[in-house]
Amino acid sequence: MTVETDGGDPTVTAATAEPGAANDAEEALIEEGEIAGDYLEQLLDVLDFDGDIDLDVEGDRAIVSIDGGKDLDKLVGRRGEVLDALQELTRLAVQQATGIRSRLMLDVAGWRAARRSELSALGAEAGKRVLESGEREALSPMTPFERKIVHDAVAAIDGVVSESEGVEPNRHVVVLPA
Repeated sequence: MTVETDGGDPTVTAATAEPGAANDAEEALIEEGEIAGDYLEQLLDVLDFDGDIDLDVEGDRAIVSIDGGKDLDKLVGRRGEVLDALQELTRLAVQQATGIRSRLMLDVAGWRAARRSELSALGAEAGKRVLESGEREALSPMTPFERKIVHDAVAAIDGVVSESEGVEPNRHVVVLPA
């Protein structure tokens, strides 16, 4: 199987017909997580921040979480901007070590998990409002990660659809009657 990033770069390649291919893909993701964990551990040491690093594999990506430190909010920043930058730096460190573009997801102090819940609720509420009113509703600008969560929440509601409009950084979700 080939897993692709948003830009179309291959991330993990394994033939599904080969025995153990799924196992090989999971091992590659575990390796990504370990490389990312080592990189982040060094960064926390340099910054003199405390935090526990947790590695996991969810679907087709490595998930790395940093929790437990008192200063971790500084690694999230305003609206997750520092977290997004840190995630990209970590992906680049993994790519440098493996030669393969990483799709790993980084969460710090549970910020991304909480944001996911907020955005899912926002998408569901907007979908219900559009279903009742029959009027389209434009939401505020969001990152691609945030828009995907809203699109998924809207897709779970029969009778409404969503699409993205605009140009970055003002690209936003619009919820429409189906």
